Amino acid sequence: MTSTSKKIQLRKTTETDLETLFEFQLDEEGIYLAAFTSKDPSDKDYYMERQKRFLKDKTINAQTIFYDDEIAGSIAKFEIDGEPELTYWIGRNYWNQGIATFALQEFLKTEAVRPIMGRTAFDNIGSQRVMEKCGFKKTGTDKGFANGRGKETEEFIYVLF
Repeated sequence: MTSTSKKIQLRKTTETDLETLFEFQLDEEGIYLAAFTSKDPSDKDYYMERQKRFLKDKTINAQTIFYDDEIAGSIAKFEIDGEPELTYWIGRNYWNQGIATFALQEFLKTEAVRPIMGRTAFDNIGSQRVMEKCGFKKTGTDKGFANGRGKETEEFIYVLF
């Protein structure tokens, strides 16, 4: 619960959630902060096809975040080369309300794989704080081309052991 007494819940993502989640990831400021996004976030067909495939993948734990019965974002564990990573996206209307922190804490209660990694652009202070509040430790940096910025961007690597 948050200080406003609104209820935050997670549940397995379904195809019916994808329309709202697609709209969230079109936000220009969100794209900039996330940095490492798809080449064309406005390509709805690509987004839907990819997400539907992910929903069938047993190595991906995709959850939809609800805030007072409205979709507020998503959170997921996926694997790259067998290594578990975490991703989340909160709709802009739900920023700065503690939703990401609470959702990540709840997600980590059921997603027990450790270590699990999270990455964030070097200047995405909000996401860094969320991971740190949830016990993740900054363990390194990386650099790569960030579609959301159109240039090479440094990212911080966090790990929860």
